[in-house]
Order: sequence, then structure tokens, then C-alpha cells
Amino acid sequence: MKQLTLLLLTILTLSACGDSEILIPKPPTYLRLDLPEHTYSNYKSSCGYSFDAASIFKVKEVVDSLGNPMCHRDIELGPLNGVIHFSFIDMVEPLSSYVNFANDKVEEHKLKATAIEDLAILHPENKVYGTFFELQGDVASPFQFYLTDSTSHFVSGVVYFNSTPNYDSLKPSLDYLKEDLLKMVNTFKWK
Repeated sequence: MKQLTLLLLTILTLSACGDSEILIPKPPTYLRLDLPEHTYSNYKSSCGYSFDAASIFKVKEVVDSLGNPMCHRDIELGPLNGVIHFSFIDMVEPLSSYVNFANDKVEEHKLKATAIEDLAILHPENKVYGTFFELQGDVASPFQFYLTDSTSHFVSGVVYFNSTPNYDSLKPSLDYLKEDLLKMVNTFKWK
């Protein structure tokens, strides 16, 4: 009887170890974005500048505490779920103080950035000079730029997404946005 019980237990055990599929946990995935083709329209500000804005951008005026319009703009990034804080300054101090301030803002991200690439923007025919920064890694602001006429006007832009910085998941959006931002800074003009 013991041998029969042992034989039945052995058969049951072996039959339970059949060709079952081994389950492996899957890594997290991210939603694929279906973004439109890049198209642009010229944006003209009443503050004396213009640029080609991507069709997905929505340029919003910023008002002061009294409700008066300012020359700063918040540019919403549409389906990319972010914003460009675009600041306009009539310079009263030497140009170097504004450039140093913009560079210091980029340096604040050095701790989290894996790389910082910069691109000089030089369009003397339009009196537009500046630098475009691409910050790689899990940074709060992956793109920053400043533009100036070098004598009286200075603008800067800082991009923020409405999500936790995760460079790998944001990379497709960043690649898409970079093309629109480069178009914006390369078509920037003063009136």
C-alpha cells in the first residue's frame, strides 16, 4: 500500500511539472505619442519681436498683479504637456549681467544633467545673438535659451514639462520639441 501511495504521489508530482509557461515580469512601458507634422506660423508680439511658432504652440500673454499685459509670454506646448516661460527684458544693466544670469540658471541643473550641449545663435543680419542649451538627463528644464540684440533687449526661454523628469520616457517628445525650438530661435527677429 505504501508503494502504491508513493507511486501515485510521484505520478501526480511529475504530471504537475508539465509544459507550463514561465511568466516573466514585463518592464514598464510608455505611451506612444502621435504628434503632427511640424508646421509653423509667424507670431508677432506688440513688444517688438517676432518668431515662427509651431502650430501646436499656444502663446499666452502674461499680466502683472494689476491685470496689465506684460511682454513675457507663457507658450503652452499642446500635446507635449509643457510650457515655455518666455521672458522679455529691456536691458538697463550691462549685457554680461543678463548672460551670466542665464548661464547660472543652466548651471543649476548640472547636478542632475548627464550632458549639457550649447549651440551659438548668430544672426547679425537681424541683430540676434544668443545661445541654445540642451540639458540631457533627468532635469527639470531640458531646454533653455537666450537671445539679445546686444544693446537694449534680452529674451530668455525655459522649457518645463508637467511631469516628473524621466529622460528616457521624454526622449521622443524632446526630439520633436527641439526641432520646433530651433525653428523658433533661428527665425527670431526684433522690430
